[in-house]
Amino acid sequence: MEKEVLDYAVEKTHDLMSAPSCSAEAKAAAQIWLDAIGTGEEAAETKKYIQELEEDVTPIDGLIGLAESEDGIQIFGAENAKNMAAHAKEIKTAGAQHCDCAACTAAAEILEKKDALLK
Repeated sequence: MEKEVLDYAVEKTHDLMSAPSCSAEAKAAAQIWLDAIGTGEEAAETKKYIQELEEDVTPIDGLIGLAESEDGIQIFGAENAKNMAAHAKEIKTAGAQHCDCAACTAAAEILEKKDALLK
């Protein structure tokens, strides 16, 4: 893997891990991947990390569905869920494909380099 790509992914991984919206599973996978860099486990852990990121990026329609659901209201509160749904619809109209929270954004940015990371 090219140093420039690796450095970019490491930077975005730190962004991901510091995001309040980062799941515990993504944070754990990120740390394992960071610890594996430069070791014989790097390639295998990169594959696992990429898979975790692909599972964690919330598609925009999924975000809208959650925000408008009873579960979303329970998780976020009625007003926050309403605002989240409105925001998600707005960014979808502007072309967004996924949630724009800090964790999803960092994960999507890493995934843009997926092919280079898996080399």
